[in-house]
Parts: sequence; structure tokens; C-alpha cells
Amino acid sequence: MNLSKINPLGHLEQKHRTYRTIWISDIHLGSKGSQSEHLLEFLKYNDSEYLYLVGDIIDGWRLTKKWYWPQSHNDVIQKILRKARKGTKVFYIPGNHDEGSRSFIGLTFGDIKIRNQAFHLTAKQKKLWVVHGDMFDHVIQHARWLAYIGDSAYTFLLWINKWFNDLRRFFNLPYWSLSQYLKLKVKKAVSFINAFETLMVKEAHRRGCDGVVCGHIHKSELKEINNLIYANDGDWVESLTALVEHKDGELEIVNWVDLGHEYNLNQSFLKNKQIA
Repeated sequence: MNLSKINPLGHLEQKHRTYRTIWISDIHLGSKGSQSEHLLEFLKYNDSEYLYLVGDIIDGWRLTKKWYWPQSHNDVIQKILRKARKGTKVFYIPGNHDEGSRSFIGLTFGDIKIRNQAFHLTAKQKKLWVVHGDMFDHVIQHARWLAYIGDSAYTFLLWINKWFNDLRRFFNLPYWSLSQYLKLKVKKAVSFINAFETLMVKEAHRRGCDGVVCGHIHKSELKEINNLIYANDGDWVESLTALVEHKDGELEIVNWVDLGHEYNLNQSFLKNKQIA
């Protein structure tokens, strides 16, 4: 299994792809940092038998402070519901930003099953534990006030990232996450990520699984730790990534940032600027 392969999807020809499974998380609908237009494009050109929504799909923390819900955010929800109606098996596993949905765990809404966690068996018969991951974040669990302060600082960083990429679009340059670059330059952040990855794999092993699929930390990754699979599907505010399982059971991180789609989005951005 090639666990390190990252594929910037080449959609210049707007080709549809069908996978056995797709995992996405940390969309943060309801926040201005959500890259909903990119996600809509991804959902349009990528189908699967199974679709896992691995937490923080809606950002309740942001919405309780100030309501923000543009049409593109509604379109993402409708697109997912449409996939479920057409036969895709959709599982929604809430995270800390949409923790209110945990009140509905065990129920099914619009053909979408809400679960606290899930266990996925790949085509290669690998048992994967699927969970958001916030319950293994010490700050979230034991210093809630600090988590909210950190969220505000992170929101400011995403605001900088948005304007930085608006400027790049103006010059017809592809998306590049300044916020993620800065975050990964901070030694404490890197140390936290490493500790998180190790803990998640340990918990997966304790549950008798061959690996774990999670989100939460906004850092896509696919690798082996102590002979177990660690997969993080990333996010749709910075990295614009998903984890996919091919028909043969191979796992892969796919990155939606490619010149084809960036060109289309840039042209739309420039057109709107001209109209304004």
C-alpha cells in the first residue's frame, strides 16, 4: 500500500471519478473561512459508494457569534443530501464545532446516518476506526475557554489567508494556504500534531482496528505508525483535501488545488471584480 502518495487531481478535462469511499471533514460551513465553492466542485466531479463526513461540517461556534450562511454553504448541504438520495451511503460523525448534532447520534435524517464513530472495512479487509478526533485533544476536553481563544486566533489567521489568496487570484495565481504554512512553522503546533497522530493510532489499536481515519487538526496525512494506518482527511478551509479509497482498497489523499479548477475559479473572481 502506497501511503505517501498525494495526487493533485488533474481535472482540466472535467473528468468524473468514482471511488469506493470518500472521507471529508472540517468544512466549517457557517464560517467565512469555508472554501465551499471548491468543495462543491469536488462533490460534483467525485462520487463514491460510501461518504463519511468526519466532523466540523457546520461551524456552530461561529454561527452562535454571528450568523453567516451564503448560498454556496446551502448548496453543499443540498449536494450531500442529493448524493444520499441517489444511493450513496452517507455517515455523519459530528466534531467539536458541530457538537450539537451529537444529540441526534443513532438517528437518520435525509438518508444520512448520524454516528459518534464508525468502523469501515476496506476492500482489502482493513478495519478502520472513523472518528473526528476532538475527544483526544487535551485543550478541547480540559480547557474549553482556551479552545475558544485559540479558535478566535485561528479565525483571524484564516481571514489573513482569505485576503492573501484573493490577491493571488487577482494575479491569476493558484490557491496556496498561507495560514497552514505559518501554522506548520510553529514548533509547538508540529509537536501537537505528532502527539495527536500517535495517540489516535494507539486508540485504534486498542479497538482492534488496522488504522484510524480522523480530521480535527486540519493537517492531511496518510502514513503508517507502528504498522497501523494513520489517515487524516485534512480540511476545506486550508488544505482542500479528502481521503479516498479506490475500488481495489488503496487509500490516497487527494488535493483539490490544481491549475484547472483554480483557473476557472480565478476567472469567476476576476469577473465579479469587474462587475463590482
